[in-house]
Amino acid sequence: MDIGARLQLVRKSKHLSQRELAKRVGVTNSTISLIEQNKVSPSVSSLKKVLDGIPISLADFFTLDLEAGLPDTPFYGVDDLPDVGSNGVHYFLVGQHRPQRQMCILREVMPAGTDTGETMLRHEGEEGGVIIAGQVEVTVGDQARVLGPGEAYYFESRVPHRFRNVGEGDAVIVSANTPATF
Repeated sequence: MDIGARLQLVRKSKHLSQRELAKRVGVTNSTISLIEQNKVSPSVSSLKKVLDGIPISLADFFTLDLEAGLPDTPFYGVDDLPDVGSNGVHYFLVGQHRPQRQMCILREVMPAGTDTGETMLRHEGEEGGVIIAGQVEVTVGDQARVLGPGEAYYFESRVPHRFRNVGEGDAVIVSANTPATF
């Protein structure tokens, strides 16, 4: 992996000079230059310190799709939303390559009869959404309700929850949660 080229791409996408990044991190700008030229191989902890100055996480830095590049636009077309779903439920993720995403925004498509699984979901944070089409049974803790178009939900995600399409056609939901789970 070309860490130097990767660092340079990320730094430039944030419109940072080597000097500005070095100043943020507390190193000399020649240190940043040497890393970008692959003349110095930083330790994981040193690299993390440099990435914190951008900011971008180590995970985002190493999984970044360099061929796609970093988005320099706040807009995403249908083809820019990867499907990160499973078990027949489609979760189209908004802003996949946005470094340090603080939230997860999804366009969810649940074919008739699908659900999020028998096991209730639990995770840190909050989530909410609006039903765009179809009929979705939302269970949060010991409460359940069938929601239709225009209706919404919002709850603390540590409470066990589940979603099930109880309609005859596709159900479509636009949802968000924080912190980002995908």
